[in-house]
Amino acid sequence: MSQTNNNLNNIAASLAKNKLLMDCYQNMQTNNLVLPTIPDACFKIRRAINVDNSNISSIARIVQIDPSITARLIQISNSSLYAGRKKIESCPEAMTRLGLKAAQDIITAFALKSVFSAKSPVIRKKMAELWEHSSYIASISAVFAHKIPGFDPDRAMLAGLVHDIGIVPILTYADNHPDVIANPKDLVETVKELRAAIGVQIIRQWDFPSDFEDVVINAENWFRNNDNPSSYADIVMISQIYSFIGKVDIKKIPKINDLPAYRKLAGHLDADDAINMLDAVKDEIGNVRKMLE
Repeated sequence: MSQTNNNLNNIAASLAKNKLLMDCYQNMQTNNLVLPTIPDACFKIRRAINVDNSNISSIARIVQIDPSITARLIQISNSSLYAGRKKIESCPEAMTRLGLKAAQDIITAFALKSVFSAKSPVIRKKMAELWEHSSYIASISAVFAHKIPGFDPDRAMLAGLVHDIGIVPILTYADNHPDVIANPKDLVETVKELRAAIGVQIIRQWDFPSDFEDVVINAENWFRNNDNPSSYADIVMISQIYSFIGKVDIKKIPKINDLPAYRKLAGHLDADDAINMLDAVKDEIGNVRKMLE
């Protein structure tokens, strides 16, 4: 948490000239900032899965209340990430193939899009852009995790989706208080200063795994170097670098093979042939994005 604390210590000088930053910071500090909640259907399914005597049949009955989630569970269980020899055609079969914990992460990912909503056209557009970015990173993360031993594609997908979740309350506050933004730079600065700290609050409120806090804090901490094993934060970070290819001036992003996170994953991802690699898995990435939509 040291990086987050350092960020907070650097905010003071900016508060006086940025009312959005000041308001969001003060509300965050007093636990009054409105944080997004997990959709009700998703909450019920997660709660049911975590009951000690839960089983596939009882969970499937709850899941099948929502036909769209059922359809997408079946779809992803037949995708290249999980596909077996037999085609899956029912919710219980899908959950058996995926496993309850994986199904929990996948269902949560499917439900998260409803969190990225706003009233005003300007903020609604920014929410849509944030969802597009997050779902793309989630899709790349899922495909990469499928190729890297020791990682679950479903958990990597969820990690990618929530790496920027701390931006949502900032956009929601701006949506409800349009008068606080004096210029577009106010929003950019507020996101830069607070996204990690707010994101950690959300991860804790949603009772997500503690390593998702690491994802929120370090997904863009490009040159973080430690002796810890590879993590989902590393996968999300590398996914972001890959997502920039062809979209961002190459001079403005770090070289992928200079990143400590990449060196940990070396042997599974080819930095020297990044464009061809992305092209090779673009159909898999596209399929995951479609399911998230």
